[in-house]
Amino acid sequence: MIGPCTHPSTSICNDTQTRVATQPQPTRIKPRTLKGFRDFLPEAMIPREAILETARRVYRSYGFNPIDTPALEYLEVLTGKGSEETDRQLYQFEDHGGRQVGLRFDLTVPLARFAAQHIGQLGIPFKRYHLGPVWRGENTQAGRYREFMQCDFDTIGTESGAADIETALVIHELLLQIGIQNFQLRINNRQILNGLLEKLELSDRAVPVLRSLDKLDKIGREAVAAEMQQTAQLSEEQAQQVLALSEMTGSADEVLSAADRLLAGSELGQNGVERLRQVVRALEAAQIPAEQYQVDVSIARGLDYYTGVIYETVLTDLPSIGSICSGGRYDNLAELYTKQHLPGIGALLGLDRLLAAMEKLELLPARHPPAPILLAYFDRDRLEDYLVLAKIVRSAGIGVELYPEPRKLAAQLKYADSRGFRVALIAGSQELDAGTVQVKCLESKTSREVAWREDATSLVEALQDLLNN
Repeated sequence: MIGPCTHPSTSICNDTQTRVATQPQPTRIKPRTLKGFRDFLPEAMIPREAILETARRVYRSYGFNPIDTPALEYLEVLTGKGSEETDRQLYQFEDHGGRQVGLRFDLTVPLARFAAQHIGQLGIPFKRYHLGPVWRGENTQAGRYREFMQCDFDTIGTESGAADIETALVIHELLLQIGIQNFQLRINNRQILNGLLEKLELSDRAVPVLRSLDKLDKIGREAVAAEMQQTAQLSEEQAQQVLALSEMTGSADEVLSAADRLLAGSELGQNGVERLRQVVRALEAAQIPAEQYQVDVSIARGLDYYTGVIYETVLTDLPSIGSICSGGRYDNLAELYTKQHLPGIGALLGLDRLLAAMEKLELLPARHPPAPILLAYFDRDRLEDYLVLAKIVRSAGIGVELYPEPRKLAAQLKYADSRGFRVALIAGSQELDAGTVQVKCLESKTSREVAWREDATSLVEALQDLLNN
């Protein structure tokens, strides 16, 4: 029988135990995320990263350079640049230095500031792409969040129609490379509507008219007409003339010819029609399928800084999700920051909205881990051999994950199936001594033994065959 502790330190031990037992437990913080903000698990991040990699590849193929800008800008850089709505949605506060700052609501306004600040070093024309998060305190809904990712590309320093055309071609190429086939690129030019407003002597009311017209798909014709009369003080007849322009339909040639007749006498409006004709002719020359683009003089884009051609791209199988790739020409935005004339043209891919649409349309690829191969850790005493084998496979450009513990093979294969691995490499002490490994296809449940130690060619070819089929 063990008696009571009589060591001199006994009282110290008891005091320590008492303090530990009576110490108040910390208050647990409930783990949660803010409304409109999200965590991304691997199954969500893998397709996101795949699209981001595709965007980088496409943008670079057209000569666009990567840049980045701060998430926080001085408030004066951001306010009054997008629209009244974006100003309301802006996350703004005073920082520790007493400065008024805001989180960027898009990547275009920071680009204009960036260009004004650095164009002397960059030179013109300057082509950039920027993939980054932006923030707007808007109501959340399907595909809309308060923190979301934009994938922008822009050309700064030229008014050339060639840049307008290239923007359309990049949008088209980007969606095809992502794997989207059923989409329509809708094209307009702000100068067309501005030309009509000029004829109606309403040029000073262009901004509220454009904001109202941008809601046409959301609230309908009558509501837009009423809003234009209320916010822009248009007469009923003027509102109906604006809506008549926006409702022109038909082929690209038919719409452009009708717009040309309506805008006769307006140099601004007819210049917008001609710039659209340039884009359409180029798309035809590039053999873009006619069903994948449309001249749509109803689109306005809600941001105030657009001055010329504008683009919106909708998925024909899910138009309700809204535009997933949009943009346009903004020739005056940088003049808010510099005397130098720095016209711009560009577009953005709305990553989160696109992914929401792809999920709904079941277009997302089957989930696979970053490394398609699992190397089973079977023999506890042969860790170094497994590490050598993994290195050989990776040196051939093939990703492989080594299971971290020497558990039973059944448990490791169960892990492989649950994670979506396509191939398992299995080797016990006998295979390792012989310099061979079992290559197991996890889908077909078939396997074969392949040599690897002296010459890994057969192993690499076997893995490539399985992964490419």
